[in-house]
This record gives sequence, structure tokens and C-alpha cells, in this order.
Amino acid sequence: MPVNEDALDRYAPLVRRLALQLLARLPASVELDDLIQAGMIGLLDAVRRYQETAEAQFETYATARIRGAMLDELRNQDWLPRSVRAKAKKIEQTIQKLERELMRAPSEGEIAKGMDLDLPAYHALLNDAQGVQVVHYEDFATQSDNLDGGIEHSLGGVAAGGNPIDHLLANDLRRTVIEAIDALPEREKLLLSLYFEQGLNLKEIGAVLNVTEARVCQLRTQATARIRNYLSEMSWHRLPDGMDLAQVI
Repeated sequence: MPVNEDALDRYAPLVRRLALQLLARLPASVELDDLIQAGMIGLLDAVRRYQETAEAQFETYATARIRGAMLDELRNQDWLPRSVRAKAKKIEQTIQKLERELMRAPSEGEIAKGMDLDLPAYHALLNDAQGVQVVHYEDFATQSDNLDGGIEHSLGGVAAGGNPIDHLLANDLRRTVIEAIDALPEREKLLLSLYFEQGLNLKEIGAVLNVTEARVCQLRTQATARIRNYLSEMSWHRLPDGMDLAQVI
């Protein structure tokens, strides 16, 4: 596909849609225009590089390049404070401890008690930890790996390249993520289904669950912590080259 303004204009709405999807899971400090600008650079790169094949449609290929460019922009901005990551990690560690003790997914009340917090204080902590929705490569690295950067492309982009080992690992990772979602409490599982499969926004999900939009954010943060813990428990400490989990959850 040659580089031309028609292609850029045609897929500009895709860039905006992907930017909005990503922005919904990020702190308020992240600007939509920054994501869109980075996404347009990714789109231009996709238009220049794409070679038409039966296995890879342009929109699928472009989506991976656009997401990758947006994630690069986020990493360059260092958008997530260490304090937020620390709070999210504390929640994950408590969930991990309780799951081992109870042999099931702990309730919110149990998680709060395990952190020596009352329920309102725990909900406030979930609010503070909001934004840890993008799962970076370094999040599952062991301390000895000394990694300081993420991987460029989304999981959906693995099919566009990589070696056979990476493809096998990608498929195994998908299965593990599905297992992690299946293990969620029903309410959190429904929330993710409404968000990712049905495409509902937070306000609409709140109407379905009969809770506030802020409460939806809390539940989503908690679901993410459970999934991240499950991946860690299943030894996903290292990911194959070319993979990023940003669009998995």
C-alpha cells in the first residue's frame, strides 16, 4: 500500500478509537492528543511497511503498529509514578497470599482485612492504583533481569512476525489469560466482558451493574490485580520478543 493521504484519512478514526480505549485505562495526566499524535506516527509507519498477504489484513497490522507507537509514547513520558505501581503491587501481593491460604479468589472484604484496611480505605487504594492496566514486560521480570523498558507491540501483533517459538508462547499466554479471566469472581468477569467484548464504556457498565462509574474503575483495577497475580503465579516472568500485554486486559 503506497503512502498517501487517503490511507491516512481513512484510518485516522481507527487511531482515535484506539487512543480512547487506551486512555480509559490510564491516569488523568495522560493527554488524548499525545496518544493520537503517536498513533498517527504508527499508522504512517504501518502504511509504509505493509505488504498485503492473505494472513495479515492491513487493519490488523496497522492496529498493532498504532498501539505499539502509543505505548512507546507512554513509556517515553514515564506516565506511571512509582507510588502508583507500589500500591498496585501491594494489592497483588495481598491477593496472592490470600488465594494461597483460602484456595479461592478472596472477596473485597477479605482483601481489605488482609491489608489491615477498612473497606472505604481499600476502595481509596484501588482508586490510587488506577492506571496499572497496562501490563508491561518489566512487570513480570525477576529482579535479577534488571529490565528497564517495555516491548513495542501488542499481543495481537505477534502474528505479523517473530519466530515459531514466539508464536507458541503467544498462544500459551492467550490460554493463560483466558484461564485467569475464568477464575475471576462473576461480577468482575462480567465487567471485563462488557468492556472488551461488548464495547461498553464505564458509564454504561455502571448502569448494567447498578454501580457508579467510579465503582466500575475500582472493580476493574481489582480484576487487573487478580489477573496480573495469576500470570505471575503461572511463571510468566519472561515474554517472547515482540510481545506486550497492553491490550490483553
